[in-house]
Amino acid sequence: MSLNIAMWSGPRNLSTAMMYAFGARADCAVWDEPFYAAYLTLTGLDHPMRDAIIAAGEPDPARVAARCAVPADKPLFYQKHMTHHMVPGVPRDWFASVAHVFLIRHPARVLASYDQKRERATLDDIGFRQQAEIFDAVRAQGLPATVLDSADIRDAPEPMLRALCAALGVAFDPAMTRWPAGGHKDDGVWAAHWYDSVHRSTGFAGAEGPLPVLDGALAGVCAEALPYYDRMRAEALRP
Repeated sequence: MSLNIAMWSGPRNLSTAMMYAFGARADCAVWDEPFYAAYLTLTGLDHPMRDAIIAAGEPDPARVAARCAVPADKPLFYQKHMTHHMVPGVPRDWFASVAHVFLIRHPARVLASYDQKRERATLDDIGFRQQAEIFDAVRAQGLPATVLDSADIRDAPEPMLRALCAALGVAFDPAMTRWPAGGHKDDGVWAAHWYDSVHRSTGFAGAEGPLPVLDGALAGVCAEALPYYDRMRAEALRP
């Protein structure tokens, strides 16, 4: 069996921990944010470590897209994609070659976490609008689309991972619930800025507390993002 998996999320959304879960499987190769260098090249945006990301990655989105459609050297190929990276100029003709999973998180939690790493987030920075648009595009092609809420994973990691594996048609591997501290060999170069907490982890953290209280501009962005989250939440997988 060979399966390429596209995991779609925005930033600060348990996406790195999910990559580590799949990376802990002996039968799975992982790829960390394949389109990041192309996204920065196409948009000219100033992100932390911008020059290093472009230098280390592939700035041509067509080359990245072509590789997304090709099996890796292991039966499973897990691709951690950021939805906001899919700007005009990034091909989508590879969508039919992968299994699509959409990882969601309440926007208040996303924004509170994102603001600690990069201030003044906009709706486009956190990917909710783009995630819903990609979900609709995948469904319009008649392709399966699985939705996971990060809160459900943190509440019950093994049952949710089992449910995800079943939805993908692959066997659950108990190795997915634990990984070594210190990061993964396939982390993107940006890990030095963004991944400090997950590098200290050896598994999924427990359930989160009450939603953070946002004010000012962040509260406004949260209000914009919430309808997209609520719509995706209604589609979320259950164990």
